[in-house]
Amino acid sequence: MKAPIRSFLFVPGDSEKKLAKVADSAADAIILDLEDAVSEARKPAARQMVSEFIADRDRTARTPQLWVRMNPLGGEHALADLATVVSAGPAGIVIPKIDGPADVLRVHNYLEVLETAHGLDAGSIRLLPVATETPVAPFRLGEFAAAQLGRLYGLTWGAEDLSAALGASGNTGPGGEWTTTYQLVRSLTLMAARAAQVEAVETLYVDIRDGAGLAESSRRARAEGFSGRIAIHPAQVDIINAAFTPSADEVEFAKRVVDVFAEGAGAVALDGKMLDLPHLKQAERVLALAGMLEL
Repeated sequence: MKAPIRSFLFVPGDSEKKLAKVADSAADAIILDLEDAVSEARKPAARQMVSEFIADRDRTARTPQLWVRMNPLGGEHALADLATVVSAGPAGIVIPKIDGPADVLRVHNYLEVLETAHGLDAGSIRLLPVATETPVAPFRLGEFAAAQLGRLYGLTWGAEDLSAALGASGNTGPGGEWTTTYQLVRSLTLMAARAAQVEAVETLYVDIRDGAGLAESSRRARAEGFSGRIAIHPAQVDIINAAFTPSADEVEFAKRVVDVFAEGAGAVALDGKMLDLPHLKQAERVLALAGMLEL
């Protein structure tokens, strides 16, 4: 079993300068963007650059996974994006602006055909939909639990496109916190992901200069149940990785919890606090993640 991806870093698909730095990135995964980061005129060139970049990567080195954000379904670029990049064997596809699981199933079906055509292992390309960018999408989040999408890696959410779709003038309050609508879709995305038994990926943190704010926000996200986060600047990657990695103190405490429950009691006292089965399960998750990350 592989560890969850802690950090996804967006990189414009048409920037040779930024693509050249990918191999040295500490991000667990890179999202080579063919959508918002690329102008309309450069989209054909970008998809070709991304395909060649993925095909030429050093598959023996410890480098980030290479994902691709395609253009939205229904537009003129979506199928061309998939037809061009799948042959190179990306680790996954990020699908923007979906309306629900049916859109993800469409991409799944396209990938099945393309994987077969290019001799790739069936299901080898994973999917990460941005599941809240249209007004109807949040109402369908619960449907992912029964959708049986085998290549679904996880769900993430987005606020900016949803704001535009709703005609909102903003999505945060005076203190920078998400307003009610965006708190709601964030929570629903987390619950939908866990109901579908896939990963929940926190959305980006806009202020690239606020490292302390990013760290605190990411720690809270992990405490709530998110397993990773999207980064929009290389400087955010180390902060995100640290926040989604169990600390030495967490690992040590988790070992103590497991040890005390090994005595067979259903509820135990540790450090002056009563613990029961949910605490044991959380401790086991921490130790499992630490093992996958080889801490």
